[in-house]
Amino acid sequence: MKVILHTGAHRCATTSFQEYMRQNAQPLHRQGIGFWGPYRTRGGGLFHGIQPGPVPVTGRDLVQRAQGRLQIQMAASRDAGVQQLLVSEENMLGAVRANLRIGDLYSGAGERMARFAEAFGGAVTDVALSIRSLDAYWASALAYAVARGHKMPTEASLDRLAQAPRSWRDVITDIACAMPGVRLHVLPFETFGTRPEAALQALTGIEAPRTHARVRLNASLCLQDLRASLPSSAAAELPEGTGRWRPFTGAQTAYLREAYADDMMWLAGGADGLAALAQDPDKQAAGTNPPRIALTRGRPDDKQRRMAGSG
Repeated sequence: MKVILHTGAHRCATTSFQEYMRQNAQPLHRQGIGFWGPYRTRGGGLFHGIQPGPVPVTGRDLVQRAQGRLQIQMAASRDAGVQQLLVSEENMLGAVRANLRIGDLYSGAGERMARFAEAFGGAVTDVALSIRSLDAYWASALAYAVARGHKMPTEASLDRLAQAPRSWRDVITDIACAMPGVRLHVLPFETFGTRPEAALQALTGIEAPRTHARVRLNASLCLQDLRASLPSSAAAELPEGTGRWRPFTGAQTAYLREAYADDMMWLAGGADGLAALAQDPDKQAAGTNPPRIALTRGRPDDKQRRMAGSG
C-alpha cells in the first residue's frame, strides 16, 4: 500500500483540500484511495504520543503505543482494499503560532518528520508539501493569528519575518534529510491552491472527482471583516480600506517574493535531487513540433537583405 503524508503547509488551502477528500470519500474508496484527516489524527488521537510534550506520568511508552495504533489502522486499510492511503495533517510540520513567535519558517520540521517516519515504521512512500509565496504566506498567517487574539505585529517583527534567512528550500531539505528514500512532491499554492482535484491527481495518478472541489474553508479575513472582529484598540492599528490585509512594506514584500522566486527556480532545476515540483495534470505540453505563431508584421530575420552600395 502506498502511504502519502500530506503535510500542508498551513495557509495553503490545506483545510479545503481535506474537506474535498472527506466529501468524496466514497467515490475515492472505489478507486482504492483511503484518507485520514485531522478528524482522525487529532480527534481520534491517532498521532498522540509521536511528538514529545507534557503528558501524565503513567509508565507507558507513548511512542510505542502510537506506532502500534498506526500499524493496526494501516493493516485495516489494506484489508479494506486501499491501495493508496493519503494522510493529511498540517500540524506534522509544526504550528503557525510557533512560526510567528520564533519569526522563522518551521524550524523544527526535520526533527518532527523524522519522528513521524519512525512512527509509521518505514511504510511512508511519499510526502507532499504545499508551498506559497512567502509574502502571502506570512500575511495570511498574521491575519489568521490576529483574528484569534494574537497581538498586532510591530515594525520590528515584520522586518524580522522579511529578513529571515530560512525559506521553503530549507524546509524541503530538512524533510528530505529526515526521510531519506521517500519521494517528496512540492505543490505550489499558485497552481493547486484552488484545485484540490488537480493536487490529488498529481499525487495519486487517478482521475480525481470534481464534485465539492470549489469549497473554500478557513480563508483569511479581509480588512473590513478583520476590523469588525477585533477590539477597537486593535482595529485602529489596521490600515483603512477594504480587501486583503498587506502588512509588509513594498521593500519587504519584494524581498520575500525574491526569496520565493529563488526557491521555485531551485525546484524547477531539480532541487538537487531532493524533491520534485508537481506538474499541473491539466496543462498539456506543446509536443515535439510546437505550433508556429504566424508573424503579421516585421521582416523574417533569415531573409537575405541587400546592403546599399557605397559612392
